[in-house]
Parts: sequence; structure tokens; C-alpha cells
Amino acid sequence: MKVAIVGAGAVGGWYGGLLALAGHAVHALSRSDHAVLSRHGLVMRGRDGERTVRFASASPSGAGLGPCDLIVVAAKATANAVLPDLVRPLVGPRTVLLTLQNGMGNVEAFQAVVPLARVVAGLCFVCINRVEPGVVSNTHAGYVRMAAAEGPINPAVTQCVEAFKAAGVDCRAEDSLEAVLWKKLCWNIPFNGLAIAAGGITTDLILADPVLKARARRLMEEVRVAAALRGHVVTEKHLQAQFDVTEGMGPYRPSSLIDYLEEREVEVSGIWAEPLRRGLAAGAQMPELALLKQEIEARLRAR
Repeated sequence: MKVAIVGAGAVGGWYGGLLALAGHAVHALSRSDHAVLSRHGLVMRGRDGERTVRFASASPSGAGLGPCDLIVVAAKATANAVLPDLVRPLVGPRTVLLTLQNGMGNVEAFQAVVPLARVVAGLCFVCINRVEPGVVSNTHAGYVRMAAAEGPINPAVTQCVEAFKAAGVDCRAEDSLEAVLWKKLCWNIPFNGLAIAAGGITTDLILADPVLKARARRLMEEVRVAAALRGHVVTEKHLQAQFDVTEGMGPYRPSSLIDYLEEREVEVSGIWAEPLRRGLAAGAQMPELALLKQEIEARLRAR
């Protein structure tokens, strides 16, 4: 396939690199790293070693690239107001758009550009960082779950899942996007959030602090209740798995913490505000999430 990676940073770079290694013509769109990617390629560091991947092209905007078979949006959701205009020239009559962004409300941002039947959401349960320009590191390969923007599994979802599986990714289709979103938020809400609210700390320090660890648990429970009220089951086993996997990450810096420390915009809307809105609308009591959102916003104002 002809593939465009919109936002070839940590997540976009890693999965774009795997798709390129699987034989697809991958074009990397990156505002900051395009020159490095064009000259030297992408260095991918994993537990099985290091390799360098060359993309078919690397540019800041994809101007002149034309329609693609697959567009993978991995740019931060804070750019969703401008991303539709960026991807519009890349869309053809059969183009599938896959968003690998964090939080809720992302598929809706692209419905004016690509019919929702060809929009897929992928949730990445992984541990990937961009450590320097043109270098990404994956310390926990994890897995990817994909779902249709609306309705059950459809041909667009199947196409994306098969492409990722053929590239060596643990990838599976799910029947409900919102169900997968709530499951991912069981990690993103507490660990991305407390890392900022506690003053800029890594996940190992959250687990080492009994007060913060207890808050993380209460936040997960609120997410579980909200999901249940909206018709989605989150098991106790899934909640415990969030702690287990985080313990193995070591001193991990979540993506929101990195954005906070580097004074970039943080994805407050998708990760904390929209889940809070949906949970309250369903009748859930979410005082911990409301407080966490306030603390994050206060930290951002002070910054």
C-alpha cells in the first residue's frame, strides 16, 4: 500500500517503520524530524536490538504526495483542528484513515474528510518514546486494538488489522470503539494525569507513593463505573493489569508528561475532559477525575 504517516514521531514513527519493513511504500509527514528522516532514516530501538528504516519520502506536509491507500494519523490530538486540512489532499475514493491518537473524540475530527465507514481508531497499549530526532525507542511492545469509528467490525478495520499483523504487531479488531477507549483510559487518565498533577514525575514514583497509587486506583474505578453505565464492561483483571504493566516500565515518562515538561500543549480534552463529560452524562459520580482535571489545568496555567 501507499501509506502516509501523519505525525512520524514516537508512535507514528514506530508503526510507520514496521509497515515500511513489511514492504509498504510509507511516506513520513513530520514537521520537526523530516530532514533527519530524509537524510538518515528512522532508528528503531527495541528489546530485540536496533535497526534503521528508510521511508519512501519524508516531508513536513506531504504536499504533492497525492491520494494514499492508508493514512495513519499519529499526531497529537491537540492538532485536530488543523489536521483535516492536512490530510484532505491525501484522500482518494478508497482511502482508509486510521487514527492512533490518545483519548476520546478523535474519529469525529475526520468525518468531514473521510466517510466514517473508512475511519478506524487504533488504541496502542505500548511504551514508545521519541528519544531524539529520528530515533524512537520501544521498551514494551504491548498490543494494538482497532475498531470502526461507528458500528461493528467492517472491511476498513479488517484491512488495517491485517496490515499491522503482517508487520509483526499484536493487533486485533474489537466490536466497540468506545469500549476500547474506556479500557485505554484506565491507564491514560491516572498515569498521564498524576505524572503532571504531582509536579512532573515518572510512573515508578507514582507506584512508589501510597497516596498517589491509591488515587490511581480510585480514578480507574471511576472509569470502570462510567464505562459500565454506558454499556461497557471493564474487568478487575484489566485494572490490575494496568498496575502490573506499569511496574515493568520502570521510570517511564508518559506522553502527556513529556508535553508538559517541554511546554507543549497537553491533550486535556481527549484524555480527561471528554471522558468526564461522557461519564457525568451517563450518571456516574467522578469527583476524582474532576479534581485531577482541575489540578492538571492549574499546573498548565502555572507553567
